[in-house]
Amino acid sequence: MQQQAKTIFGEIDMPLPFILAGAAIAAAGYGAKKGYDGYQDKSEANDILETSKRKYDKERSVFDKQNELTNQSLVKLGELQLNIGNDFKDFRTIAKKLLEKLNQANSKDLEIDFPQHKLDKIDGLALSTTAYMGKIAGASAAGAAAAYAVYGGVMAVAAASTGTPIAALSGAAAYNATMAAIGGGSIAAGGFGMAGGAMVLGGVVAAPIIAIAGWAFASHAEEALSDARKIQTEVNEAVGKMAKGGKQLSKTKLYVDRIYAETERLYAVFKEYFDNLKAIDQLITSTSGISEFEDDIIRLIQNGYQIAAILTDIITTPLFKPKQDEQGNVVLSDGNIVEIETDSEGMQVINELSINAALAESSNTRK
Repeated sequence: MQQQAKTIFGEIDMPLPFILAGAAIAAAGYGAKKGYDGYQDKSEANDILETSKRKYDKERSVFDKQNELTNQSLVKLGELQLNIGNDFKDFRTIAKKLLEKLNQANSKDLEIDFPQHKLDKIDGLALSTTAYMGKIAGASAAGAAAAYAVYGGVMAVAAASTGTPIAALSGAAAYNATMAAIGGGSIAAGGFGMAGGAMVLGGVVAAPIIAIAGWAFASHAEEALSDARKIQTEVNEAVGKMAKGGKQLSKTKLYVDRIYAETERLYAVFKEYFDNLKAIDQLITSTSGISEFEDDIIRLIQNGYQIAAILTDIITTPLFKPKQDEQGNVVLSDGNIVEIETDSEGMQVINELSINAALAESSNTRK
C-alpha cells in the first residue's frame, strides 16, 4: 500500500521512498555546498598566506640587509673608539715619563699648558676603555664593540650626571650596562644578531616579527581562513614596523658613518704625534741628551692632547639622546643606566644636535 504525503495544498499520492530520496538529494546538495564552501575557504586561506609570506619575506630581506649594514658600521666605530682609548693610555704614560726626564735633566718643573679638566676627561676615557676591553675578553668582540659605539657616550653622560669620575665606569657598571644592551639586542628568535637593530630599535620591531611564529594553520577550513586573516594582520603590522625600523637604521648608519669618518681623520693626526713621541722615547735611554728634544717633546705632547681632547668629546657624545628631567638632569634607571628618549614609534632618538655640534667643532681642527 502506498502512503500519501501531505502538502500545504492538500494530500497527494507519493510513495515514501521518493520522499526519502528527495531528502537525500537535498542533504547531498547541502553537503556539496558545504564542501565547496570549505574548499573555497581553504583556497582563500592558502592565497592569503602565500601573499602574506611573500610580502613578509620581501620586507624582511630588505630590513635584514639594512640591519646588517648598520651593525657593521657600529662594529667599525666601536673598534676604532676602543683602539683610540687604549692609545690615549699609552700616550699619557709616555708623555708623563718624558716630562719627568726633562725636569730631572734641567732641574725644572715643566708642565703642559693644558686644562686639567680636559686631561681628566682623556684619562677617564682611557681608563674606562682599557678596563672595558679587559672585561669583554670572553664576550663577542664584535657585539661588544657595537655596544660600545652605542652606549659608550651614554656611560660618560651617566658618570657626569652622578658626579662619578668617568674612570669609575671601568668597573662593573660599564660592563653590565653594555652587556645588558647586547643581551637586549640578541633576540635570537628574530635573527637580529648581537647588537645592530635591536639595540637601535628596541623591541618595537622585534616584537611583531617574533609574533609570527610560522605559517601553519588549522585543518578545518573555517579555522584556516580565520587564522590566515589573523596572520595577514600580524604580517601587515610587522611589515609596517620593519619599514619604519629600516628607515631608522638607515638614518642611524648615516650618523655612525659620519662620526667614524671624522674620528678616523682626527685619529690619523693624533697617531702622527703619538708615533713621533714614541720614536723620541726609544731614542732616549737616559736623561742625558733629552734636552735637545725639549721643544719637540713639548710640542708633540701639547698637540697630541689637543687632538685627544677633541676625540674624547666626540666619543663621549651619546649616539642617542638621553632622557632629562625638568631640571635638565639625566634620567637614570634603577641600575644607574641612562634612559634613552624614544619617538612616537618607540624607537630611540638620535642625538642629532649634540653630534652635529661635536663634529662641527672637530671639523675646524686641522693638522
